Amino acid sequence: MCARTSLNEKRVLTFSALLASGFAGGGLVLGLLVGSLVIVFDGVYSLVSLLLTLLSLAVSRYIQGPSVSRFPFGKAVLEPLVIAVKGIVILTVVLYSLHSAVLAMFTGGREVNPSIATLFGAINVIGCGYAWWFIAQKSKRFSSGLIGAEVKQWQMDTLLSVAITIGFIAAWIVSKTPYAHYAQFADPAMMILMSFYFIKVPFDMIRNALRELLMMKPNENIYAAVDKEILALEHQVSDSMELELAGVTKIGQELRINIDVYPNQTQVQVADVIKARRILKHKLSSLSLDLQLTMNIAS
Repeated sequence: MCARTSLNEKRVLTFSALLASGFAGGGLVLGLLVGSLVIVFDGVYSLVSLLLTLLSLAVSRYIQGPSVSRFPFGKAVLEPLVIAVKGIVILTVVLYSLHSAVLAMFTGGREVNPSIATLFGAINVIGCGYAWWFIAQKSKRFSSGLIGAEVKQWQMDTLLSVAITIGFIAAWIVSKTPYAHYAQFADPAMMILMSFYFIKVPFDMIRNALRELLMMKPNENIYAAVDKEILALEHQVSDSMELELAGVTKIGQELRINIDVYPNQTQVQVADVIKARRILKHKLSSLSLDLQLTMNIAS
């Protein structure tokens, strides 16, 4: 990862941590005061996001340091490991909140002041929406798995805030009708509905991180781009050698590619291999990943 990208990554993670700390404190305090399960969940989620962001920031700084004997192949593997931890923690929070909401539904619901809760939800929608938009814009300018995970965290937080606001507005409307006694079930009902939706995001984070940790084939877009450029390069150097893609995997911000080189003559010139390597690295630079290219002379 280049120095500029590393600096931008640290700035975005720091911004995310500061913002998450404010939402975490506000959500926990107000949620406990008004007795809302959903607002408490929002505060807990923001607190968890803060801790995970601090973890991402620490790992981002550590990855930029020199590799030591414990990491002979670099520290790129730490990035998907952190993302997997994030996904597991978020999934645990969602499942626990779902359990609490189901229990509340069977014990008479929870009575909440909808006006205060609605105001809090509206403020959260604006704040979280801005954080989601700002970090998403930054992620488009430079590629980073840690920043991508932050985008998903703030996306979930924004959608959660929108759901809270809509739910409490609906609860306030119901409280003004002859069915006012059902309004107390709005809080746990919202939590149950949101839990089923939010389970997918951390599940996808865990699945994608495990694919990188297990060094499995990258997504189709990356694989197709690599395969296309190798085929194009083979046509350029077909007089002296044939190229075969032996393996490709993405680990964090590293794209590792192994290519077998089959000489068409008795021996292949080292200069030809160096030239082919330089051309391929240039062609794949558009992927915005740290290319680790290995070309093996096959017999």
